[in-house]
Amino acid sequence: MMRRGAVAALFLLSAAAGADDQGQWVSLFNGHDLEGWVPKFTGSPVGENYLDTFQVRDGKIVVDYSRYDGFHGEFGHLFYKTPFKAYRIRMEYRFFGEQAAGGPTWGYRNAGVMLESQSPESMSLDQNFPVSLEFQFLGQVGNEPRPTGNVCTPGTNVVIAGKLETEHCLELSGHTVPGDGWVTAEAEVLADGTVTYFIDGEKILSYTDPQYDPTDADTKHLNPGPDLMLRGGYIAIQSESHPVEYRNIEIMQLPDGE
Repeated sequence: MMRRGAVAALFLLSAAAGADDQGQWVSLFNGHDLEGWVPKFTGSPVGENYLDTFQVRDGKIVVDYSRYDGFHGEFGHLFYKTPFKAYRIRMEYRFFGEQAAGGPTWGYRNAGVMLESQSPESMSLDQNFPVSLEFQFLGQVGNEPRPTGNVCTPGTNVVIAGKLETEHCLELSGHTVPGDGWVTAEAEVLADGTVTYFIDGEKILSYTDPQYDPTDADTKHLNPGPDLMLRGGYIAIQSESHPVEYRNIEIMQLPDGE
């Protein structure tokens, strides 16, 4: 487990290394390989890219299930190597192809990016999702509305309009994205704890006071202490049983208030 002091030291190193990048968009993905990214899959140790799920093709990170004989709960997350405290992150994503056989019903055209996440090293071997804030990406199923850009909260809670929300996923006012087209997703994480999501330039939702859920088993494993507020963390893109591509992953560091 990564202790809080070690995480704080990493934040200082990250801030020092990126001081000149504040206010500038910087690419986190070089378009050629997974340098700077660390995979973690349920049931596999940190750093093992299970069945070569995360691949790089034509300048994109591709979630590929062609080597699977079926999906058996191997949820994956690809973490950027350093944590961040206050920033804007944007990327493009698109779903394609067919869901891996055996994938959960809710996993159809479902992916996302985890914000304010615990480190991959602090996850237990069989942990499905990191304690984090998910910016959820959804694709349409049939002709039914299925808004993208929701917030999910594995091991965490958030405040919306003054109310502490403890539901795992909150479907708010996003728009439904049909087909396999590219979608631009952007999130702003401020030092005061305000987090805002945008889809194709449109504000979808905003919440405040992201915090650990003290009743969650994975959070208890982290032993966050009496101060439950989240103050930065790692970024990770998901694989949840449906093929998806990510490209143009960029970050802009913002003043962290210290």
